[in-house]
Amino acid sequence: MNQWRKRFAWLMVIAVMAHVPSAIAKIDLVTLPERETVQLTIYNSADLTLARDRRPLTLVRGDNRLQFSWSGTLIDPTSLDMIPRAHVGDIYVQEISYPPRVRNVGIWNIHSEIDGEVPMEITFFTSGLSWDAYYIATLSDDESRMQLDGYVKVTNRSGETYENAQVRLVVGEINLLDKIADLAKRPDPYAGVPDPPHIPRPQAMRRRESLVVVDALMIAEGVAPKEIVKEGISEYFLYTIEGRETIPDGWSKRLRSFEADDVPVMNLYKFEEERYGEHTIRFLHFKNDEDHNLGDTPLPDGRINVFRHAENADHLHYLGADDTRYIPVGQDVELNLGVAREVRVEPVLMTFAKENFVFNDTGDIVGFDEVRTYELTVRNLSRRPARIEIRRNIDTQFWQIDNHAGPADPDRIAVDTFEYRLTLEPHTSETLRYTIRLYRGERQDQR
Repeated sequence: MNQWRKRFAWLMVIAVMAHVPSAIAKIDLVTLPERETVQLTIYNSADLTLARDRRPLTLVRGDNRLQFSWSGTLIDPTSLDMIPRAHVGDIYVQEISYPPRVRNVGIWNIHSEIDGEVPMEITFFTSGLSWDAYYIATLSDDESRMQLDGYVKVTNRSGETYENAQVRLVVGEINLLDKIADLAKRPDPYAGVPDPPHIPRPQAMRRRESLVVVDALMIAEGVAPKEIVKEGISEYFLYTIEGRETIPDGWSKRLRSFEADDVPVMNLYKFEEERYGEHTIRFLHFKNDEDHNLGDTPLPDGRINVFRHAENADHLHYLGADDTRYIPVGQDVELNLGVAREVRVEPVLMTFAKENFVFNDTGDIVGFDEVRTYELTVRNLSRRPARIEIRRNIDTQFWQIDNHAGPADPDRIAVDTFEYRLTLEPHTSETLRYTIRLYRGERQDQR
């Protein structure tokens, strides 16, 4: 409470009594009104947070003056606004003014037609709050399903501790003409601004400075359209973290964003020398849709750490991690888990020959066939079936596979690429054998 008093305090209410218009009665708040709730909507891309702070205020009939301080915080004072949440027709927030030669202080003038406690909401922009998403995927013992837990780490360097806070996260980019952190550090709220410092409504202040091209208040209330094209980002999405947490200044706090059980997954092993070298790479596939017990919302950018239950369910094996970009609903996800130790592909060039030479009139060679025979040994040393894709790239689009042997036929997937797809049972191996004929020079036209 002392820290809150120091950094973000209601200081006093001064009432002008209706029966003594020329007299000012000063009422000091001995106990500051407790914050009932605060909602933080964090726009990560712009170092911008919209705070909606609700607390009860005791007002007297007539004119009330409320002094407000933001010393030590990164609040933008020109964004301050106050809205009554009850007795709307009886409470008039007339203006906020900033006393000269006094830093970090504003005075609200509030006219009330009633005596008593009124719930009020203060909104403002601040900076210094950020979030990072990450996930923990735990595979079943047979690696056919997983539990996916989503987390958000919220870091608070705003100068203010937020108690009992509901956190909402916005994915997407907004365009700021001025950074909130810079506005918060000005010696007075309108330093360098040509307009007079006294403007009747804080809402007008925000419009005049055009701080935000996309109105953060509208997005936070969910009344803005979902798709907004701005700087190449075509979609905003708002995530609400369940529950409420206290987020101290200077701390980071982990919040759970969701959990999904029994998500179907597929393991896939890929071999492609030009891309991965001599190693086989393991990938984990799933889809962000209802059939995979997901699909309620898109998933933010973040790192997915993948574990597997060991034979003893009390232990986990770490399998790998991958960073994923924003995942819309319905999109397939492919996680690169790195080198696979238990699935191997060993290609060997068995024979090499040149034939069908073409000569020009002077006896020079202007074309020929290059014939290569390869043998691919594929091994699955794990105790689970392995689905494997073997991609072979060619340095010409003029080619033909003359013969092949093995459990799978290759598919031509591009003008210079073909691919084998096969599934191996645990602790088994297979041999693929093919002869490829490459047409060089003028043989390309004669093939």
